[in-house]
Amino acid sequence: MDQKIENQLNLALGLTEDERSRTSDLNTGFDEKTRKWELIIRYCGDIEAAAQSFGAELKILSGGYALAYVEESRIEEFSRLMEVIYIEKPKKLFYELDYSVDISCIDSVQRGAEGLSGEGVIVAVIDSGIDYAHPDFINEDGSTRIIEIFDEAADKVYGRAVINEALGKSGRQERLELVPVTDASGHGTHVAGIAAGNGRASGGRYRGVAYKSELLIVKLGGDEYFSTARLMEAVNYVIRKAASLGRPIAVNLSFGNNYGSHNGTSLLETYLNEISEMWKNVIVVGSGNEAAKGVHVGGVLAERTVTEELVIGQFEPSVDVQLWKSYSDDFLVTLIAPDGRRIGPIYNENGILHYFAGNTRIYVYYGESAPYSTSQEIFIQLAADKSSNYIMPGIWRFEFQPMRIRDGRYDMWLPAGSFVSTDTRFTRTMPEVTLTIPSTAYKVITVGAYDARLQAYADFSGRGYTRNVMTIKPDLVAPGVGITAPSPGGGYTARTGTSMATPFVTGSAALLMEWGIIKGNDMYLYGEKVKAYLIRGARPLPGEELPSRKTGWGALCLRDSIPS
Repeated sequence: MDQKIENQLNLALGLTEDERSRTSDLNTGFDEKTRKWELIIRYCGDIEAAAQSFGAELKILSGGYALAYVEESRIEEFSRLMEVIYIEKPKKLFYELDYSVDISCIDSVQRGAEGLSGEGVIVAVIDSGIDYAHPDFINEDGSTRIIEIFDEAADKVYGRAVINEALGKSGRQERLELVPVTDASGHGTHVAGIAAGNGRASGGRYRGVAYKSELLIVKLGGDEYFSTARLMEAVNYVIRKAASLGRPIAVNLSFGNNYGSHNGTSLLETYLNEISEMWKNVIVVGSGNEAAKGVHVGGVLAERTVTEELVIGQFEPSVDVQLWKSYSDDFLVTLIAPDGRRIGPIYNENGILHYFAGNTRIYVYYGESAPYSTSQEIFIQLAADKSSNYIMPGIWRFEFQPMRIRDGRYDMWLPAGSFVSTDTRFTRTMPEVTLTIPSTAYKVITVGAYDARLQAYADFSGRGYTRNVMTIKPDLVAPGVGITAPSPGGGYTARTGTSMATPFVTGSAALLMEWGIIKGNDMYLYGEKVKAYLIRGARPLPGEELPSRKTGWGALCLRDSIPS
């Protein structure tokens, strides 16, 4: 297997298209019509000339990253190009769904003649779209507060002029003929309203944080999920656009997944680190809602065999399990099916190992250590055989027999979001290290959720710290339970999740940049400096030490984050 290619892509390339289609994520990035894969690449040198000579299509991003479209049969050949450093496939991302401005010390910052409103700062919401006709995104004179909407699925950008023209139409259908952008899930509209809604539809009652900021909107497509490749393209677009306008920008990302080592080393995470140093930006990411779902377990191997149990619920078509360990450790893995059948010991061999247990196909792939990490992944995919639509339910056991142990630490994750039912979980669960990716990227601001009414951590909110490196994440928490904000159609609805907590911090970052950059108090108030200010002002929740795996450095308090 090619060590320039990540583990999951190597596994996907080693399976047939039919086998991949029976899994939850292995086909993501593959186009059945063109037989091409969309690939995320890190490169050096003249990648455009190299790709042109190869016949591959490219979308250049920032900081030495690009998206490449390569025929499946030529991916290994493409990876041998000198300019290609590393390749990953796209993964699915999920919205982080499961009070308010005064509790976060925002209301007092907004009040008065010298109050902050976000004016002069751009808020970018990369999400499911927006109801651009909602009054909270329209100025008093009827004009839009949106600079542009980029619909990635249609590869179309709609500017202020055409949005205003659409708003001048009396009927919804007429508007959509000009700007055919909707928000089927309502997620993007809700998030944008918390970060920057002006509250016009509620007489100001549900006004957002940076209520005079202008908006950049990216509709990623897909009401349930979209890919990491689309996210990277979207972040590249909004930051380049802000730089061209000469305006600081706060970027909101309210989604994530579980695929990766959770230590910030995937290409998506390192890309966010790189682009965070371009222009005057802040990138804010939710920590996910996986802490109470039983999707993570881990421990330390020493001399004895350790067994972990995974309960597979009824009607699961496929489940993938990631096992991450130190590359320096050797231990045997044996899988025991619910009917008592033993698979293994499974040895570290090249290629994909195939097994059967009743109606369940089992694929095992041992990854190599990547250039950016000392960890090793063992990827185990359970998928229904052709004779059945679902894998064998019941308790699956994983036995780990130590052979040569240097570090001993191991972690296992199930997919995030709706890929598995609530009945599928580890029996010995660990809510720690349940941050979703890319919230584990070092230079983003990672936001968890708490219940503002109870002044207590929300038990669904993804916990830290990051694996191995032990970076303190989340950085802080914000209100994320029962948050009322705009919904498509002109009204409001209440939602819960770190998706709702994240835009409180995004809007607060915009207000800090307004205070610093726009008002001239601190021309360098962006990036890591905004994170430092927010951490300085964060307050401990009752009973929570600082820092903590649940709440990071505490709860958002914008007033105390602004130097007096």
